[in-house]
Amino acid sequence: MAGDKLIRAWYALHTKSRFENVVNEGLAKKTMDVFLPKITVKSRRRDRHKMIRVPLFPGYVFVRTDLNAYEHVEILKTTGAVRLIGSTRGPVPIADSTIESLRIMVSTDEEVITGTRFKKGDRVMVIRGPFAGVTGIFSTYRGDGRVVVNIEALGQFAAVNVAAEDVEKLPQILT
Repeated sequence: MAGDKLIRAWYALHTKSRFENVVNEGLAKKTMDVFLPKITVKSRRRDRHKMIRVPLFPGYVFVRTDLNAYEHVEILKTTGAVRLIGSTRGPVPIADSTIESLRIMVSTDEEVITGTRFKKGDRVMVIRGPFAGVTGIFSTYRGDGRVVVNIEALGQFAAVNVAAEDVEKLPQILT
């Protein structure tokens, strides 16, 4: 927002875990301009191998709004919506060129490689596989989509090697 004039811009909306599609559909039903970039990846299920569409940025959708009071409340009332990403001064807009670049990237059949999700020392939880439910501290990337998670108990630690997509960063309030 510039002074008192409301300017339409794109904003990142944080969603509950695995609620990206619900939020996307909810905002679309409210006739809001919403964008959920998805990529095609190989399914991790052991019993079948198929290609599935997943969000490029898990836990986020993009919404275009001028942040008038009514729209702002309608966005946040959407099932699964958590908050608009920003600073202490309020939501931070995302450049139209960035959204357009994302649209071009996800419209192709080419592989899109995403960057690092974890930093050394991040509190994480294993969400799938034999170690599901285990919380620990991210240690390192091993390559081939594997990560090392340190688990501390009784003043000692053990490390497990798990698939990166089976691990999620814990929100600050849970750490």
